[in-house]
Amino acid sequence: MRSRRVRPYTLTGGRTRSRHHLLVETLISVPNYDPALADALMPESRAIYERARTRASIAELSAGLTMPLGVVRVLISDLASQGAVHIHSTAHTYSHDLSLLERVLDGLKRLPV
Repeated sequence: MRSRRVRPYTLTGGRTRSRHHLLVETLISVPNYDPALADALMPESRAIYERARTRASIAELSAGLTMPLGVVRVLISDLASQGAVHIHSTAHTYSHDLSLLERVLDGLKRLPV
């Protein structure tokens, strides 16, 4: 990790928004760990990549690495764009999926009373 004198926006190149919709509860994991990729990443991204080897939420990564949530989101988004990390779907992803709601309703109707 870098010195605390390095401002967080320099880590993201001034970006404050991620390309992916990342909630605090969104789970992140590394599908195929690549040591060569880890060595090529900047220290903050490498720390996220290493910790995400075991599935963790955005909030856990931010707290564990003592990095601002916004910075963690942008760095994870960059890692996801490279295919380095997998962003797991959240309930928010399915909130407007009527077919999922219909399947849940059908399943509930089939339950014995």
